[in-house]
Amino acid sequence: MSKKVRIGFIGTGFARTVQIPSFLKCENAEIVSVASYTIENAEKTAKLFAIPHFTDDWRETVAHENVDLVCITTPPVLHCEQTLAAIENGKHVLCEKPMAMSVSEAREMTEKAREKGVLALIDFELRFQQGRQKALEIIRGGELGKIRHAKYNFRAPQRGSLDIPWNWWSDKTKGGGAVGAMASHMIDSFYFFLGTEAASVFCQLQTHIKQRKDPDKNEMRDVTTDDEAMFVFRFAENEFTEDATGLISLSVTEQPKYQNTLEFFGTKGAIRIEHRGELFITRNGEKDWTKIETDPGTNVPGIGDTGFARGFMAFAPKIVEAILKEKTEIEFAAKFEDGLKVQKIIDAAHESNEKGCLVKIK
Repeated sequence: MSKKVRIGFIGTGFARTVQIPSFLKCENAEIVSVASYTIENAEKTAKLFAIPHFTDDWRETVAHENVDLVCITTPPVLHCEQTLAAIENGKHVLCEKPMAMSVSEAREMTEKAREKGVLALIDFELRFQQGRQKALEIIRGGELGKIRHAKYNFRAPQRGSLDIPWNWWSDKTKGGGAVGAMASHMIDSFYFFLGTEAASVFCQLQTHIKQRKDPDKNEMRDVTTDDEAMFVFRFAENEFTEDATGLISLSVTEQPKYQNTLEFFGTKGAIRIEHRGELFITRNGEKDWTKIETDPGTNVPGIGDTGFARGFMAFAPKIVEAILKEKTEIEFAAKFEDGLKVQKIIDAAHESNEKGCLVKIK
């Protein structure tokens, strides 16, 4: 392998706004190929970042002889096929969440990555915020005692606008919707901090914006995905929990402003994490939260500060370093095995909503 990690991208959404700018800040990274659904999008991204190869056929990128790492940022319906092709071509993979369309797909991807011995990661970049890693240290160190309850409150009002057009995000068959796009991060956060999995989940999904205009057909189309989700969890017991429960309240239509807040409540105290990794703690008997100073990291210039780009800016150099050192794991990073665990909850959430009942996780 060369002294630089050579990267190919499939997809020009999150890749263009966050991933490519982040990797370009890494000393030993080089972007060599980009693929998009249209040649126009691929060429536009290539020109913006001086990428030598662009295509509307993603198979060219995964087979490119100069690509070491493939970053997959396409709709979830494409993740399995593109990931398997990349691994078969001997490439390392960073796959966007949700990992796949089903547990069976996620399991196939996990087994193939294990068989080929490649670095195979899911982009749960919030794990790399310094505030979250400090919170992990506090929780695992026992400062809060045993965790009894975990609570995640997420709202992003942008999709409440009727001006947002119908696209794959509105299409259940493409893997769109709030559960896969956002709840996957929240489920992973619970697992990351608690070191356990859910024993059961109850989920109720809702679609508030029921139609959007399809710009290609110039007509209104039904939205088949969720824009609101509510989860209730019971977690399996481990050394960090005590008969623990969890709650996720997720909406991408609620006003007035963006909120991404995670809280853990233990037998000795509680901790709160805000969207940039801002950290607050309280202990039994105290009347308010105390802020713990942490480094918020660096946002990608020119985009909204939701905290995700700050996490990826810290994550990207770790990926480059691991590939150069021929590692197949990165401390704190989510592996395909972690993506599979999250996929089990996503599948169970849809089952719970459809049947109107609690689902036990196998």
